Amino acid sequence: MTGRVVILAGSPSDGEWVDKIASNLEGLGVDHVKRIGSAHRVPEHVLSLLRHYDDDDVPTVFITVAGMSDALSGLSDANVVSPVIACPPKSMSFAGLDVLSSMRTPPGVAPIVALEPANAAIGAAKILGLLDSKTRRSVADDQEVRAQRVLDADRELP
Repeated sequence: MTGRVVILAGSPSDGEWVDKIASNLEGLGVDHVKRIGSAHRVPEHVLSLLRHYDDDDVPTVFITVAGMSDALSGLSDANVVSPVIACPPKSMSFAGLDVLSSMRTPPGVAPIVALEPANAAIGAAKILGLLDSKTRRSVADDQEVRAQRVLDADRELP
């Protein structure tokens, strides 16, 4: 049984970060869709999107991409039973401390936080890999390639 990842951006300005996540998911062979919905500006739209993807029988992982005050991740996690991974874009605003809004949530609201697009994609693939052996193999292959790069770099040292 394969699954999907829904990448939910808070605004069009998050597009570059979304594309990085999508590229990593494609490299892992994971199906995904991209959507936009602001928790602050169009919360009913976000809730409608969440219900649409969470209410069918397809195993789903949501990756939320929102900076500044990341209400999107908490709103998403509080309203779905599927896993949510918050992957806020890098920011130098507030000395980078705006990322804390992705991590400090009330009890029972538990989005996973991954600060790098590749890590958000790997995390989603690992979750889906619990149900799909092909996805699990893809994650294992990716880990082997990354490990081999380190070993090759070590061998190339003078």
